[in-house]
Amino acid sequence: MTTYPSIAAVDLGSNSFHLVVAREVDGRLQLLHKEKQRVFLAAGLDEQFNLSEEAIERALHVLQQFAATLQGFDKHSVQVVATYTLRNCRNIRDFLARAKKVFPFKINVISGQEEARLIYQGVANHIHSEDNRLVIDIGGGSTELIIGKHLDHKLLTSRNIGCVTLSNGYFQDLKMTAKRFAKAEIKAEQNIEAISASYRKAGWQTCIGTSGTIKTLCAIAQELFAQDTLTLAVLEQIKQRLIEADSPHTLNLKALPEERYASIAGGLSILIGAFRQLNIDELTYCDNSLREGLLQEMAQNDEFDIRTRTISAVGDHYAVDKQHAEHICETLNQMVDMVRQNWALSEFDLQVLRWAARLHEVGLAINSSGIHKHSAYIVLNAQLPGFTQEQQQLLGTLIRFHRKKIKRTELSAMVEADLTHFARLLTLLRLAILVHQKRQIDQVAKFTLEAMDDSLLLTFEPDWLAQHSLFVADLQQEQTYWKTLNMTLMFPSVG
Repeated sequence: MTTYPSIAAVDLGSNSFHLVVAREVDGRLQLLHKEKQRVFLAAGLDEQFNLSEEAIERALHVLQQFAATLQGFDKHSVQVVATYTLRNCRNIRDFLARAKKVFPFKINVISGQEEARLIYQGVANHIHSEDNRLVIDIGGGSTELIIGKHLDHKLLTSRNIGCVTLSNGYFQDLKMTAKRFAKAEIKAEQNIEAISASYRKAGWQTCIGTSGTIKTLCAIAQELFAQDTLTLAVLEQIKQRLIEADSPHTLNLKALPEERYASIAGGLSILIGAFRQLNIDELTYCDNSLREGLLQEMAQNDEFDIRTRTISAVGDHYAVDKQHAEHICETLNQMVDMVRQNWALSEFDLQVLRWAARLHEVGLAINSSGIHKHSAYIVLNAQLPGFTQEQQQLLGTLIRFHRKKIKRTELSAMVEADLTHFARLLTLLRLAILVHQKRQIDQVAKFTLEAMDDSLLLTFEPDWLAQHSLFVADLQQEQTYWKTLNMTLMFPSVG
């Protein structure tokens, strides 16, 4: 009998935490189990963007429950992403350290653009269309808007405005007046205005909404007006009902659960603002979103391809010398093979080094002077589909220090991972780039590497160093630079 292994996606959102378990059967996903827990993380952010102890405790409690559900799952079969609140809170490191004690799976904090991309994948794999479509997802802390066709997105954006944050700003006491709605809608329109021209220019034939807020508004429209789709007129009528009721408690709507009372006005204001700014005619609801997008990529084992395509696209955009980059990658392959066992390096470590090699010269598009800084800035601030924030930070930091001095204070601020492990990756990258600095493959010497805990022994062909005094000077300079990493570079003395 054929067995189909299960996979799971966990979405740590600003309002709720979701867990979905599925399996792939004959090329399609079968959903086996869902869990949803209200956590109200966004409501726990203070003015300094610190997450309150109460919010952290709520989150840890739910993570414990999810850990019990996922007991027995292989770590590679579970993908966990955190969105707006966790990517913006200042005490994220403290939260992740505490979460690790109760939840055995890695939590990946993703950018708004990556969140938008995954949302679109969730919709696109569920609803097939030959035309452009606009997808809108209103979360607790952010709103994602995407235009795409088939499985490919064309425009992605994540706006820092959500149903919880907007409700806290204008409807915290649940009093819903016309004046408050007017102010909230202006705030929403101001936030969306920056992207409205480019989105209207791209155009779309259908508009699809995801998320609990839009699902609730569609259910209200069905209950009140027997409408299956949302239009601006319907949204205005829902708003009028809320204003007349003064408070959601007195509405007595089956479609509006009590758990939505505190956030519905903010979500409605955002959607009205989007309809006005983007001239949307009507919107239909889709139940697939971020979690389903994650599941699709896990089932297709497509994460590698997505990140590889991203690196290739960025390299092409900045006209990187691909042949030179590939020569460095080949040297990195050799180096990692030589030190892999003693330094406990993984295939992912090698992949990160290869990505860094392919992008370390993107800064030439700005200026050759200070290229390491320019390249790092581009990589750290670019949209890199498929990459988590942590992976993008690691990649950018490797590129930032691939040459010249290594500033320990700046390095410590940028690197969240183990500094010893990072130092091992960085020294290999620096050496591989140094070996190819003349950009002529026939001038690259044969060498061997031997790794100890905090040192590397570099050995060349007999007499090679004696014939290349400038390279010896470069190695001696590297020895000085590596002291910042508490690493030692050793090579045979010359003369």
